[in-house]
Amino acid sequence: MKSDISARSIIIRKNIAAVFKHAFLLAVSLISIFPFFWMIIGATNDSKEITKGVLIPGTNFLRNLAGLQQTGNIFHSILNTAIITFFQVALALLICSMAGYGFDKYPNKIRERLFSLFLLTMLIPFAAIMIPLFTMMSGINLIDTKLSVIIVSLSNTFLIFFFRQSFKSFPMEIVEAARIDGSGEFYIYFRIVVPAMRATFAAALIYAFMKEWNNYQWPLLTLQSSSSRTLTLFISNISSAYYVDYGQIMAAVLIATIPTIIIFMTMQKQFVAGIIGSVKG
Repeated sequence: MKSDISARSIIIRKNIAAVFKHAFLLAVSLISIFPFFWMIIGATNDSKEITKGVLIPGTNFLRNLAGLQQTGNIFHSILNTAIITFFQVALALLICSMAGYGFDKYPNKIRERLFSLFLLTMLIPFAAIMIPLFTMMSGINLIDTKLSVIIVSLSNTFLIFFFRQSFKSFPMEIVEAARIDGSGEFYIYFRIVVPAMRATFAAALIYAFMKEWNNYQWPLLTLQSSSSRTLTLFISNISSAYYVDYGQIMAAVLIATIPTIIIFMTMQKQFVAGIIGSVKG
C-alpha cells in the first residue's frame, strides 16, 4: 500500500514538473516570437496604428510597399544586396574551405603555429582596419562599387577555422588512396571531399549569407551613391529621415528578413549536422 502511494506521488511530481517545464518553454517561445509577430503586424499598418500599439493586422501593406518604392526604389537595393551576397558567399565558401582543407590535410612543421597566428586576427575589431581598407580601396578606384564590398569579406577567419575543424573528421586514408590512384589534388577536393562534406558547406553558407546580407558598417563607408546602396543602407536611410514612417520601416525589415528565414528553414537539418560535425572534429 505504501509503495503504491509513493509511486503515485512520484508520478504526480513528474507531471507537475512537466507542466511547469512546458509552461516555461511556451512562455519563452512566445517572448521570442513576439518581435517577429509585431513586425508582420506593423508591416500591414500605418505609422499611427504602430505607435498606438495596435496588434491587429491592417490593410496598408501594399501602400507601405508603394511608399518604399517612391522613397528610394527598394527593389533596386534588394537587387544590389542579392548580387553582392551571391558572389561574396560563393567565393568565400570556395576560398575559406580550400584554406581550411589545406591547414588540415597538408602536414607542415610550422602549420599549427601559423594557424594560431592566423586565429589571432579574430581579436582585431573591424573598426581598427576600416581606414586602411578604405584607403586601399580608394587607391585602386573601387570606392562606390560592389566589388569593394565583396573582396573585403572573402577571407573569413571563422569560416577557415570552421572548415578546418570539420575536415578533421574526413579520413586521410581516402585522400591518400585517391592520390595513389593518380587523382590530382583539385579532383580529390571537388569530386571526393566536397560532396562528402555537404552538411558543413550548408552550415557555412547560412553563416556567410546572414553575415553578408545584414552587412552594414563597411557598405556604409564604401557605397556612397544612392544607386549602389544595399538593403540595410536603404532601411537606415528611411529610418533617419525627418518624418519616420514606421509602417514603411516594418515592411522593409520584413522584406529583409524573409530571405534569411527561407535559407535557414530549407537548410536547417544540414546546418545542425554541419555544426555537430565541426564540434566532433
